[in-house]
Amino acid sequence: MMHQQLINFIRDTYATQDFVPLHAPTFLGNEKDYLAETIDSTFVSSVGKFVDEFEHSMQTFTGSTRAVATVNGTAALHAALHLADVNAGDLVITQALTFVATCNALHHMGAKPVFIDIEPTAFGLCPQATSIWLAEHAELDDAGYCRHKVSGAAIKAIMPMHTFGHPVQLDEFVAICKLWNLNLVEDAAESLGAFYKGQHTGTVGRFGALSFNGNKVITTGGGGMLLCKETEDGLRAKHITTTAKVPHSYEFYHDEPAFNYRMPNINAALGCAQMERLELMLNSKRILAVRYADFFKGSEFRFVKEPDYAHSNYWLNAVVCPNLASRNALLETTNAQGVMTRPVWQLMHRLPMFSDALRGDLIHSEWAEARLVNLPSSPILEIA
Repeated sequence: MMHQQLINFIRDTYATQDFVPLHAPTFLGNEKDYLAETIDSTFVSSVGKFVDEFEHSMQTFTGSTRAVATVNGTAALHAALHLADVNAGDLVITQALTFVATCNALHHMGAKPVFIDIEPTAFGLCPQATSIWLAEHAELDDAGYCRHKVSGAAIKAIMPMHTFGHPVQLDEFVAICKLWNLNLVEDAAESLGAFYKGQHTGTVGRFGALSFNGNKVITTGGGGMLLCKETEDGLRAKHITTTAKVPHSYEFYHDEPAFNYRMPNINAALGCAQMERLELMLNSKRILAVRYADFFKGSEFRFVKEPDYAHSNYWLNAVVCPNLASRNALLETTNAQGVMTRPVWQLMHRLPMFSDALRGDLIHSEWAEARLVNLPSSPILEIA
């Protein structure tokens, strides 16, 4: 009965009997005009005014010292880890409950994840579990660097992911990083428009990475943004993501190995148009979240709300089911009737390429994996 009521509620909310996607992009502004302008200018690749404008608008909105556009969110994470001096064989603490891109970025570095449990409210990396693991398994060497006691491998960073756009407890991670001489790299791919105690996610740590995939709050088709806390890091980030080419009127001189992670101007044009309606879309998503919360009130399903210390973007609305059987029943019933719902990702240590990673007790991660379901979350601008 509850499942059919939910399906009817979602169809009524979106005013449709057709297929309801999980999160569809919204194009109702200057997207076509800006794309046409880019095509007419012939500057459709990595040079053009929209790249600069998009970086500036993102820098202004997030309050970042520097925002550097990249070809996707994974590229932004990869560049951030490179700038944080993560090398082959190093360890980076992160969560097992995340999208695979978080760990793929580590794999591209030749680094290895250490999976630590989440906290069961916002479903992001747990600072208490992180502190416990470090106290038991890490030490500072004579030079002050953090190392794994058994293997001697360097532990270089902590990389929490703001799950579904709900910020993790960043103050605690800042303190942990200071104590253990670690870099804080925020995987903020899902959290554009989310704030931790008034500060935008991705700007508390040394680096943050945003994503503008087609299913994000705003989209550039494919794209990402590297947020930098320090001016020097921002300058270097722009340099290494643009092939480390030294400016010159005609010579091609590159002063270090680097990446071709530049966002094309045609993608940035789309992003500029999307940014003009960002506040409207965020407001719509909060109204939608309130409606979901009211629908589930008093039921055996718990709607996932923003933590007290944060202002979330509610990128993907989520509900906690009573158990695995009820989760599966909800997924099967909704999808069979054309309402797209999805389980949370399989935990990273269950995937073959990360199965041998170091990890702590993942009791909350495993609990959430068996119960979380994401619900249709496309913004409805008519209600904003």
